[in-house]
Amino acid sequence: MSDPRNRNTPFFSRSQRMAVVHGILCFVLILDVLQLWLLTATMNAWLGGDSAVIWPAAIVSIVCVGLNLGLLRYLYRMER
Repeated sequence: MSDPRNRNTPFFSRSQRMAVVHGILCFVLILDVLQLWLLTATMNAWLGGDSAVIWPAAIVSIVCVGLNLGLLRYLYRMER
């Protein structure tokens, strides 16, 4: 009889999954605070007349969104 679980994905117990989820939530919280700080600093610089920081800040913000989406994808794959 074949194993119902996929051999490529590790099996985590409930307590292990919750530890992973809490770690991911802490990382997401840090990324969100970073994005809010980045938005505030960028708006402050832009309103002060410095437009050179807009594109680098936008790129960093897109990277943060990509990290958050990657973590969300990992959570969905962990549930399967």
